[in-house]
Amino acid sequence: MVLPLLKLGTLALKTLSKPIAARLKKEAGLHPKFRNRIISIAQANHRMTTTMQRRIYGHATDVEIRPLNEEKAVQAAVDLLGELFVFSVGVGALIFEVQRSSRSEAKKEELRRQEMEGMRQRDEELLKEVELLKQKLEELERLARGRGLAGVFNFRHANTEDGKVTESMHPKAA
Repeated sequence: MVLPLLKLGTLALKTLSKPIAARLKKEAGLHPKFRNRIISIAQANHRMTTTMQRRIYGHATDVEIRPLNEEKAVQAAVDLLGELFVFSVGVGALIFEVQRSSRSEAKKEELRRQEMEGMRQRDEELLKEVELLKQKLEELERLARGRGLAGVFNFRHANTEDGKVTESMHPKAA
């Protein structure tokens, strides 16, 4: 029951992060100091991606790259910012899920280890019991050898006094 609710909560968090990212994008474009910073980030990102594309396609990379105009730079930067926010929420949810799964697996492993320890202890107890039974059997065999085979198999004469059966053990038939 907890797992589906947790997954639903993660999905809701990801879904709610998109409007938050949109609001963040809108506000970022309006704040003057932040606007200047994101414009410089957008221009650097534009130069880097253009250079990478030129290298991939085999074009010269020593040419001057025209900067984006201010509005395109702001739009590119706030789009990047929004995507980074949504990505970071997704990564956070993923890390949370992995840690939760890891803790769950650790609990399962501890239960398996305890179960194995219990089985090992039970095995040791059974080995001790078998050893005790072997000792008792050896004692019985030793006693049987001392009395001869009749002492082990003839139980009627085991309760006799000087070869006579006691009447308390075997009453006479009437």
